[in-house]
Amino acid sequence: MKRNVFLWSAWAAIPAVFSSLKAFAMPRTAKGFKVNAGDARFGVHYKMKGVTLNILDIKISGKDTDGDIAVFEQTGLTPNGGPPLHIHPQQDEWFYVVEGEYLFQVGEDKFQLKAGDTIFLPRNVKHAFLQKTQTGKMVVTYMPAGKMEEFFVVTDQWSSPPSKETIEAAFADHGMQVVGPPLSAG
Repeated sequence: MKRNVFLWSAWAAIPAVFSSLKAFAMPRTAKGFKVNAGDARFGVHYKMKGVTLNILDIKISGKDTDGDIAVFEQTGLTPNGGPPLHIHPQQDEWFYVVEGEYLFQVGEDKFQLKAGDTIFLPRNVKHAFLQKTQTGKMVVTYMPAGKMEEFFVVTDQWSSPPSKETIEAAFADHGMQVVGPPLSAG
């Protein structure tokens, strides 16, 4: 009988052990911090070469939040540009338009957004956006953080426009699935 109690107690403790290991592997930031306007959390401004010419600055890293959330500021430098229609199976996204105008597709619905507007994109729903103005700026939040920071490291390293297959592979390697072309301005 005591052996069974020991075995069940040991079995019940397994989630706590894994939880402790997760905290050890990716500790949550215990102290608040400020990221100044125009700066990135770790001083790196990522460019989404090949997909757009946009600049992405990490403001809150998944490393700060134990992977719960990542927040980027996206400076839009690609009029009539945007990512291909894609899905995030494991992440919700939230966008807040700071300046400029955008067209978003979420599922089959299309939305016009301008400065001050917010849009929520649930996981597993196809979506894309198109920058309608010469420049723009958005705050983009991923919940959970997933592999988005690593994705932008990859796109920043492209030195020439990548093939459709390279773009699809980069999306897939970082937890996303391309399901269609970018939105068009027409």
